[in-house]
Amino acid sequence: MESNEENGEDNGRRLARKAELEMRWVQGFTNRNVGFVNNKTICYPCGNYILFVDIETKKKTVLKCKNGHVGAFAVNGNSQVVAFSDQKLNPIIYIYTFPGLVKQSEIKGEAQLDYSLLAFSYMGPYLATYSSIPEFALSIWDWQESILLCSKSQPGVKVTSMSFNPMNWHQLCLSNENSLTVWNIERNDQEHHLKSKPVRLPAEDGSPMCKQDVFFSHPDIQDLYYGPVLPISAIAGLAGDEAETFRPKDDIQPSVHPTVHCWTATSDLYMGCEEGHFLAINAETLKASLLYYKPAQDATEPRRTKFRSFPLLCDDSLKKEEDKRRAQKPVLLAMAYHKDGLYAAGSDGIVRFYQIKGTHYQMDDSFDVSEPITSLDFSPDYNTLLVETDKGSVYVYQPSQNEEVIKVLDACNDHFLSADFLTPGNKYCVSVAISGEVHVWLLEDGTFISKLCLNTQATAMVCCPSSYSVAVGTKVGHIYFIDVTKAEMPRVVHRVFLSDLPVHHLQYDQSGQYLITGAAEGHIFILDARPSKLFQVLGYLDNDECIDERGMLKNRVIQKHQYELDYPLSSAVRQKDDTVYGYCNHAPFICKYHLAKKKTWKDVSVTLSEKKIPSNQFAPGFLHLSPNSQLLTSVAKDGVLFIHDAVTLETVAQEHCHSYQGQGIGSLSFSLDGQFILVNGVDDGTLVCLKWNRTGGDEMKEATDYWRRILAVLNNSIYNENNVLKSMAEWNIATESLLESSLEKESQEVLQKKPSVEVTDEDSYHNLNILSTDEMTWLNQKVQKAIKEEIKKFADKRKELKKGIKKLRKTIQEMMYENEQVPDIERLDQQEFNLDIEEQERLQAESEQEVARVRKEIEMENLAKCYLRDIIKKECWDSMSIKGHAIKCFHAAYKVTNYPMKERSKEELEALERVLQLKKIESADLKIRKEIVEFQSQAIPPKEEGEKVEEEAVTDESTSNSLIGSLSAQFGGDTSILYHQMDLHTREEKINQIILLQDIIYKVKTAFNKEFDTVARQKEQEIARVKERNLRIQEIVEQLELQEEVWEPALTDDEIPERALTVEDSEIKVEKYLTPQQRAKAEMMAKIEMERRLAALNSARQRALYDMMGGVLEIKKEDILKIEIPPPPFVSKPDTLWNEEEKKVFKEYEKKVKELNEEREKYRKTLETELKKLQTSIQETTQTFDDTVSKLFERKVKSEMVIYQEELKINNLLYSLLLDEELSTREAGLNHFLDKKRKEKLSTAEAVQVARAQVDAYRETYDNLAAEDKILERGFKKEFSDVPAHHIEHLFKLYKRRPRAQKIKMHLDTANPYGDRPGSARAYKEALAHLMKAIDEMDGPENMPEGLELPVWERFCLARRTKVESEQLVKRKALALAEMQAFLQTRMDDDEKIRMDTEKILNELNTLREEKMRFQLDLTVQFLLKQGQVELESAAELIPDYTDAILLHKSVIEELNCTIRAQGEKKIASMVESKDFSKGIFQLEWEHKKMKMLMEDLNQRARDIQNLHVSRDRQLFLRILNYDSRITHQVSVMEQTFGVMDKLHKKKVKNCQKVFKDLEKRISLKEQANYKLSQELQEMLVSVSERRHIFEAADTRLVSEKAAKEHYQNIVQRRQLVDLAKEQAQEISVLQAEVERLRMRTFPALFEMEY
Repeated sequence: MESNEENGEDNGRRLARKAELEMRWVQGFTNRNVGFVNNKTICYPCGNYILFVDIETKKKTVLKCKNGHVGAFAVNGNSQVVAFSDQKLNPIIYIYTFPGLVKQSEIKGEAQLDYSLLAFSYMGPYLATYSSIPEFALSIWDWQESILLCSKSQPGVKVTSMSFNPMNWHQLCLSNENSLTVWNIERNDQEHHLKSKPVRLPAEDGSPMCKQDVFFSHPDIQDLYYGPVLPISAIAGLAGDEAETFRPKDDIQPSVHPTVHCWTATSDLYMGCEEGHFLAINAETLKASLLYYKPAQDATEPRRTKFRSFPLLCDDSLKKEEDKRRAQKPVLLAMAYHKDGLYAAGSDGIVRFYQIKGTHYQMDDSFDVSEPITSLDFSPDYNTLLVETDKGSVYVYQPSQNEEVIKVLDACNDHFLSADFLTPGNKYCVSVAISGEVHVWLLEDGTFISKLCLNTQATAMVCCPSSYSVAVGTKVGHIYFIDVTKAEMPRVVHRVFLSDLPVHHLQYDQSGQYLITGAAEGHIFILDARPSKLFQVLGYLDNDECIDERGMLKNRVIQKHQYELDYPLSSAVRQKDDTVYGYCNHAPFICKYHLAKKKTWKDVSVTLSEKKIPSNQFAPGFLHLSPNSQLLTSVAKDGVLFIHDAVTLETVAQEHCHSYQGQGIGSLSFSLDGQFILVNGVDDGTLVCLKWNRTGGDEMKEATDYWRRILAVLNNSIYNENNVLKSMAEWNIATESLLESSLEKESQEVLQKKPSVEVTDEDSYHNLNILSTDEMTWLNQKVQKAIKEEIKKFADKRKELKKGIKKLRKTIQEMMYENEQVPDIERLDQQEFNLDIEEQERLQAESEQEVARVRKEIEMENLAKCYLRDIIKKECWDSMSIKGHAIKCFHAAYKVTNYPMKERSKEELEALERVLQLKKIESADLKIRKEIVEFQSQAIPPKEEGEKVEEEAVTDESTSNSLIGSLSAQFGGDTSILYHQMDLHTREEKINQIILLQDIIYKVKTAFNKEFDTVARQKEQEIARVKERNLRIQEIVEQLELQEEVWEPALTDDEIPERALTVEDSEIKVEKYLTPQQRAKAEMMAKIEMERRLAALNSARQRALYDMMGGVLEIKKEDILKIEIPPPPFVSKPDTLWNEEEKKVFKEYEKKVKELNEEREKYRKTLETELKKLQTSIQETTQTFDDTVSKLFERKVKSEMVIYQEELKINNLLYSLLLDEELSTREAGLNHFLDKKRKEKLSTAEAVQVARAQVDAYRETYDNLAAEDKILERGFKKEFSDVPAHHIEHLFKLYKRRPRAQKIKMHLDTANPYGDRPGSARAYKEALAHLMKAIDEMDGPENMPEGLELPVWERFCLARRTKVESEQLVKRKALALAEMQAFLQTRMDDDEKIRMDTEKILNELNTLREEKMRFQLDLTVQFLLKQGQVELESAAELIPDYTDAILLHKSVIEELNCTIRAQGEKKIASMVESKDFSKGIFQLEWEHKKMKMLMEDLNQRARDIQNLHVSRDRQLFLRILNYDSRITHQVSVMEQTFGVMDKLHKKKVKNCQKVFKDLEKRISLKEQANYKLSQELQEMLVSVSERRHIFEAADTRLVSEKAAKEHYQNIVQRRQLVDLAKEQAQEISVLQAEVERLRMRTFPALFEMEY
């Protein structure tokens, strides 16, 4: 057995070696990361593959990710490389070159789960990666060397977009939905560091958000009353790291949400956001500004390139959708920068061109793709713009040529659902997407042929073997049949509506005659798959009964067998020999069964598996057999395709074509010849075509033979059915509408033919169903047809039943009419006439259920209310030791309430006892210390001491309340135990003071409650007295028969609050619900009471007493008003007929009546007097009680005042405690922040030291290299000392000569906006290579000087190359040194910033401590002051400002006023005296000034006379008498002289002009001569150069050296003479200065004399 198993394994290995699957082509669509890999090729990830598409030829190249699904992806068109990561634990980043698809490098980072973003730098070998959870790390790599340069983690921060600055790879921009951050890469030699700078974004409305420091306080905000103003974090009690950034929720203003960003050529940023704003961001200042649209003045309607790709909709719907889309404000989702401006697009699907100037921009529509655009990208030469939509469509557009938009990829709206081969399976294949789009592909290379959109969601698809038709099942239960005889123009030819539920499965039999479908409700439908039969539905299967009339197939047509297996299977396939393969999810493994035939399909017996193998796949999965049943495939969610041998179940081949991240493989299909396999993923949107690369000869031949046999059988059928399929009309909505209209006309004709026939509910039901026959499912149509046949079959019976029903209805209506006429007692309810007992019982059951439901809801609601009532009662009533109630006056509107009070807890009493005990200890301690320290004063006379004690008592009594700050001592509170308000400094003292104040409030309330209880009892007594008197008043009112109501005082609900807790029967307004037992008992009690009353009325004794004595045994005095004397019986007779006896009796009768009336009147007056007396008594007593209540009300007001005074103290103390706690929290926060900054200072100082040490070491290296470079130049002549001297100079010139730098012409990049980019490492290497190439050209033997030996030249070339390399090394080191110095300066700036922050924190901490000390010393004290004792100005405010007020005793002010008055009088007297004395002083001073001024005038006049110089003119003026005539004569002479001089000047000017003209002529002649000389000079220079060459050739070096030496000696001699002349000139200037100094010493000086 073991040897057989080993042989089977060997056979499986050999088969596996023979068979190998290769990927033929891949089709897929993407909606992310499409980019240019070169100027003509784009690439994008799709599932496990990366597809490269030539935008001109549409040729595709595929690169597979070996480890599964492609994760993050990036492309660099300049370097023609792509980078992608796999999705596994510890993912790896792969970098491949294009077009060779050679793996350049692998990058293994520290990411544990996945990379979210990759980005290449525009210049240089740099790659940025951003990992996802849990690291969220940004890393910078040198992808050529696979070296990690730097990395920085920011936990919890997700990034949606990342890009390098094209002008500077040291800058990156990272953005997410809430923020945008600019990262700087700082370089220090080989070290790299990442520094982030977040950008402050504006608010959602575009307004700038003010930057406010929430951690540091603001000294300009002060509040002298409430203490220092602290930050919100200190108020919130935060002292850790969260205190630095804490802001209340209401103060947080949401910012804009970035969607896309783009770098400009000036290293700035443009940004779009979800709110529709367009922002510009300065990368240096990180300031974001809003850009505004400014339409052009000469703006006209722009010409827009449009591209339309809509489904089959009408023009009106297109127009409405277009208008709706344009009405919405677009959100920018993509940007691409161009040298002419900015291209941007967004949610409206329009690509716009922006020209931005300052804070305004002008906008022009470029083209419209009518789909939201998610990405814009330019090719490396910036001539082609790539546009990607959210559905995955890709367009290209050339802005310079303004061509039409070209669609490169026609994306599917959803993922692939299924794929299959079109018969015969070697030319075309068909796929369908979930959205209902059907695609036709060329099998050879996967070329897209055509597309058909069904506009409905698809659920299954299969191709027919017997014709070129495709069946597609949908979610709404339709099956579409598509004609693919013309692969370029597929069309729908038929549709079947099977069920309302989705069609889950579609399968053709091998011959293509039947189509088997499975619906969601469990029915299996069988259709004729041939177009010649119009895809007729044959029937369906179910597991129960078979009803032929309704479409179910009979058992004799379909044989059914049921088997019970040993394992539950998720998928099973069957071979022709009754061999079944099953896939079990639980293990998972693959089982093989051999099913035996059964007599009945319900015969149940367990079938065991013959063989099972583990599948090694992620469940769930399914199996699939090849057409020749030789290969068994298994697929699952892991995306790996396993192919097994159907006999041995050994694995033949496997292919990882999909991944677990894409939910694995969705469908699988074999071609009939077995050469191709189509596999599509579930969610990765990828369709993969696989082909057998190497198979064994027998297997290949067997599959080919099977394919040929099948085709031989099906060829005739395929030809005939395709002809029928071509002739079928195309199905569309119009044909359906025509069919519906015809059915509607037929139904109307049916209704018009029977206008007089009564239409019942059933008839109307069927007629309505006729109108919508086509909208019915096939099952419903069959049911309708069966119902119509039954109606037709039993029509006579139906008519008889209708007549019987009509007769019965008439009889019931007569009975109901008679029932309405009978009395109510005999009348029956309506439900009694309901003959449908079952319906009646059903309605009754439903009503009972509804009643039970409502009762339950009411019970639950009542339970909730009871619970709420119990909670409120427990908290507000039961917990009160003194219940709250009120007292109202009898006549006034006063109401006084007491203080509801809870019983003090044990903890409160213990705290109070502790404080009292502590207070006693402190008092005793203070008393003992006073006795020890105080000095015993001398004895005071008894009388004076007594007077002083009395004065102190009076002042203490008047001032104690003022100093205490309340009047609680007068209302039951003990203020002697309180701390003095000036002594409350510590926290413990304030807490103890609060406890004592709370005890005082409790005592004040208790004292008032005692008085309140006394008054409440008094009111109850008064009410009892009033009720006693009201009894008598009621009797008097009844006796006097007065219509007057008696005033009955009573306690209200406020005075007896317990009433609210009990419910009286009179308060219930609804009828009380009684159970049947309670109702029977109540009826019995009422009956007994009625019998008792009837028995009392029938008593003979009661009747006799009432007849004889009016129902009483004794006549009372109160009944005198009711006594009536009966008149004598003869009164009815006339007076004339009375006899004497009768007259006498009548007189006695009148006498009795008169006496009775007098007695009655007397008794009435007595009652009225008593009534007034009682009423007056009640009024006086109640009024007295009202006065008592008024006094109690005043007492309550004063008690409230006292309580408020104490509560004000408590609030002030609580506020001080709170502020003290906030100050402590603030101090802790500052200390924490200071420690943090000190740690940062240590790290920055260390970084500065390390950087400085590195710079010093590098500078030393650089200096050494520079010195070596200079040594190389200086040692050149020494090295070549053996070379003749005339060669050395020439070689030295060649040694110093360098080739010119190559200017790279960027004529191809004229559209590149980033043309002038700074040099990178690659550019430096290219320049160095060019320089070395030029040096190689200069080293050629043709450049060797004549006469120089070749070994010397080679040695010279080596030395020059060494020198050039040294120079380049020095330049590179100089650049690196400058970069390191910049890095050092940055670290020093950071260190200085942290130092300043530390100083700021220390200053803040010192200020806080000062504020805290001042707050602890500056106490808030409460005083009671009378009116007139406050002397403060309050002009504009009702409440004075006490911030700078000082509290003084009244006696101090009075003494000060007396002193001020006395000093004032003294001052007035001294002022009068000084006034009189000052008058004389002022007069003397005035005279003195006058004499002094006269003396100064005389002195000035004397000086003028002495200094007066008598000139010649003055002498003439004094000597000549007629001085004016002399002056006139001189003026005339001068005028004549001026005229003569003017004439002479004009002559000189004319002469000068003549000379000027002569000079101009000479200048022109000189210029001509100079021109001739210049020409001669050029000729002479030529001759000189020729002679120089001749001279060099003639070797006249010695003569030239001699002449040069003589010339050099002449120059040296001239230089010495010049130096000697300069020295002599300096000596002469010194001597001249000395002479001038000596002359100034002997120069006379005149001084003015002062008198």
